[in-house]
Amino acid sequence: MNPTITAFKESPDKGRGMARDMRVRWALEEVGQPYDVRLVSFAEMKAPAHMALHPFGQIPTYEEDDLALFESGAIVLRIAEIHGGLLPADEHARARAIAWMFAALNSVEPRFVEIEIAKLLERDKPWFDARLPEVLARARKPLQQLSARLGEADWLDGDFSAGDLMMVGVLFRAKSSGLLEAHPNLMTYLARGEARPAFQRAFAAQLAVWAAASGE
Repeated sequence: MNPTITAFKESPDKGRGMARDMRVRWALEEVGQPYDVRLVSFAEMKAPAHMALHPFGQIPTYEEDDLALFESGAIVLRIAEIHGGLLPADEHARARAIAWMFAALNSVEPRFVEIEIAKLLERDKPWFDARLPEVLARARKPLQQLSARLGEADWLDGDFSAGDLMMVGVLFRAKSSGLLEAHPNLMTYLARGEARPAFQRAFAAQLAVWAAASGE
């Protein structure tokens, strides 16, 4: 049986590839694994059946036989571990690829989630204008460090890996901040990831959900 993932029935990003099921779809496309999708509404995400799969009531989830997982990083790691192509065979290179997965989710993404939260939920607060420059400054630092580490390389550590998949996924979500433009090598790195056929298939699949939901 194909694994089943969950995704937004009506995504807040209008199918622009920023919902976290995008990373899972991309990983499955990269390894050539067919999958099924169960779409859930916001109400269904908080219902007992879904909460049993994801204790925080979010998406994506992943079901494979008797295994149920939540958190996009854990799911992508599982996919990479049971299929070839996303983790190097060399033990040390494999460990480094996994480290880059953690870096994407822990050192880079939270800074941009903070920007999104500030702009979406705090714009009407009296301290918003004073706080936003600090939030942006905190996001700039890991980008500077990532840019310096990447240099002119195509990928973070040798060939494309799950580490790149997660990092590109995070940078793709950060694109709207405008902060990537200060680092041409990161823009090129992101474009290189977006150009992968598996990314394009995953993006099209996510966009098709929104098109169907909105009647476009």
